[in-house]
Amino acid sequence: MTFKAITRRAWLAGVSAIAAGTMTLGAGAAAAQDKVVLGALRFTSHAAGFIAYEKGYFKDEGLDVSFEFFQAAQPIAVATAGGDVDFGVAGVTGGLMNLAEKDAIRIVAGVLHEKKGVDGMMVMASNKAYDEGLTTVPGIKGHSMAMTQVGSTFHYMTSRIADKEGFTIQDMKMVPLQKVGSMVAALKSGQVDAMIMVPHVAKPLVAAGAAHELGWLYDYAEYQISTLFTSVDNIENNRDMVERFIRAYAKGIAEFNRVMLSPDADPAELDEMTRMIAKYVSPDKPYEDAKTSIQQGAMNLNEGAALNKTDVAAQMQWFKDEGLVQSDLSVDQLVDDSFVKNY
Repeated sequence: MTFKAITRRAWLAGVSAIAAGTMTLGAGAAAAQDKVVLGALRFTSHAAGFIAYEKGYFKDEGLDVSFEFFQAAQPIAVATAGGDVDFGVAGVTGGLMNLAEKDAIRIVAGVLHEKKGVDGMMVMASNKAYDEGLTTVPGIKGHSMAMTQVGSTFHYMTSRIADKEGFTIQDMKMVPLQKVGSMVAALKSGQVDAMIMVPHVAKPLVAAGAAHELGWLYDYAEYQISTLFTSVDNIENNRDMVERFIRAYAKGIAEFNRVMLSPDADPAELDEMTRMIAKYVSPDKPYEDAKTSIQQGAMNLNEGAALNKTDVAAQMQWFKDEGLVQSDLSVDQLVDDSFVKNY
């Protein structure tokens, strides 16, 4: 793939320039023509974008946003770098880092961050493995562990647990299954012993007796799980659009945290927001079937879309140490810290 080729964004910019030469538009009308595609997963943790769309925050910033959904994180980074989508929300993966090293993509904001006291990623065991003695998180040593791809966030999260418990990722049998749905199916059938999963997927599995809860990732790592990224082309040639998008997305984060994480949320407001999210997270389910898992799956999002750059740098170093990123990539190549607060 050649990332210097004309992208969909560049083509649209050319069309806009032609239109500007044939008619006079007010600033609001011109901004309203910005069509933006956001690549995402059907996860509750990606809900800030859905909320920003439903509440008109993107529209207020002159953005006509649509969504493209994926089954795993790394393809979102590839699509963003190639211009098939304008922004992506996903974890910090080896694939994203390799694209950043090619000056195709940059992280511009934070999205999902583990926080002790807020249910996050659950460590789970299959019923088969649990019955055979896998009943604690340290016990995963020597067992098979589901992940999407080598170099995925699931790969990294498992390593964080291993490091804290005194063993290494090489002591695990990591099983790449490409899709989250395939991970779930493998755990339920006992083909893998364990996995780490978002709560809106994990809690219903445990409640249904299809798996067992072992513990929570926040006991091992309060880390920057997912980020917002865009192409270098957008940053260099359409910075104003990037700034407007991040402002709207941050408003979606604020609303999500205010309502979905509050123990005292107004029931009517909670129901309204849950319905918004369900349209995207569980489009094929009746609302009453999706409601509980969405509300139980609310995770901590970065206020103001701030980014834990320090943790991103630590993640990058792990990928290098594991040989999953073979370059001299620096954190300043991976992260453009000029858009949001970094810490």
